[in-house]
Amino acid sequence: MATTAEYGLGPHTFPRGWFMIATSEDVADKPVPLHFFGREFVAYRGESGRVYLVDAYCPHMRIHIGRNTTSYVVKDGEQIQGESIRCPGHGWRFGPDGKADDIPYSTHGIPKAACIKTFPVEERAGCIWMWHDAEGGAPDFDLPDFAEWDMEEQGWVRWRLDHLGTLPIHPQEIVDNMTDVAHFIPVHGSKDIVWFENEFRDHKIFQRFGAGHRTLVSDSEHDVLVTDTWYTGPGILLSRMEGQHPSIIMICNTPVEDGEVRVWYALMVKVSDTRADEAGVSMARSYQDVALDAFAQDFEVWQHKEAAINIMQIPDDGPFHKERIWYRQFYNPRDKAAEFQGRVNGVHTTIDKRPGAKSKAA
Repeated sequence: MATTAEYGLGPHTFPRGWFMIATSEDVADKPVPLHFFGREFVAYRGESGRVYLVDAYCPHMRIHIGRNTTSYVVKDGEQIQGESIRCPGHGWRFGPDGKADDIPYSTHGIPKAACIKTFPVEERAGCIWMWHDAEGGAPDFDLPDFAEWDMEEQGWVRWRLDHLGTLPIHPQEIVDNMTDVAHFIPVHGSKDIVWFENEFRDHKIFQRFGAGHRTLVSDSEHDVLVTDTWYTGPGILLSRMEGQHPSIIMICNTPVEDGEVRVWYALMVKVSDTRADEAGVSMARSYQDVALDAFAQDFEVWQHKEAAINIMQIPDDGPFHKERIWYRQFYNPRDKAAEFQGRVNGVHTTIDKRPGAKSKAA
């Protein structure tokens, strides 16, 4: 298990960006303890339905707010009140702004310093997303819009979120896949790669690809898989596949510890032009299972590989060196992000056999 420092990514151990930390179903009527970025958090849903994320430890005596089943605060259902959360140890309650709003036994009011750290969190597309920033700044880029999530009347079937557990690798190894053209043939059974290019655009990286594929084929007439894949920041991958049934794959990786990540997978598919019936939903789930088989091929490689601190790159590989420069922006102070972006922004073509195009090594 290699660390951020070993890869030489920057001074911050964990990257800046939006990351998935739970599904919407995970956060119901009780506080949920979570462990990411080397620390403990607690997520809870207020009575309004809104989700909040706070530091796990009460500032009073550092009692864990989310890991308790025997306190009468918990047993009596008093831990979540309105939009506030109460510590099971001494009953201190904190509002959504992190400030204590009730100390039930205090005869001297509430100290101004009685605050718990809060973190930006959004709920979208069936997921709970956290903004992580070692500098404590507000988000400097947006989540994807996940527009198809709200297009059920147009035949899109919402995804099932598959929690795949953790991988004992640094997320750098996962993001490397974006520029790794050579793995498509032996791992996924691709053949006759027609084009492969990457574009670096500030906080996004794109991969555009067209080839035969033995696990997934989105165009049955031409036996060609056409994908448009991109990361929004370092932790959210979306891949759009065209064909008879257009689909969108999502893969999320979120650091648990330095050199360990948790991974989720999901797929939305358009099965008709109107709201899907039972048969359409069943087809969508089958489609997701088949696509998961393709991702499992990558997952198995990651589970058992050693850290590639330095890649023995040859000219016919994709632009690993540019991708790793792009990735460093998230481990450095945000005022240095433009420096890394400026070094790689643009389109870098590895293969292009389409008529009239010239293949260029990245």
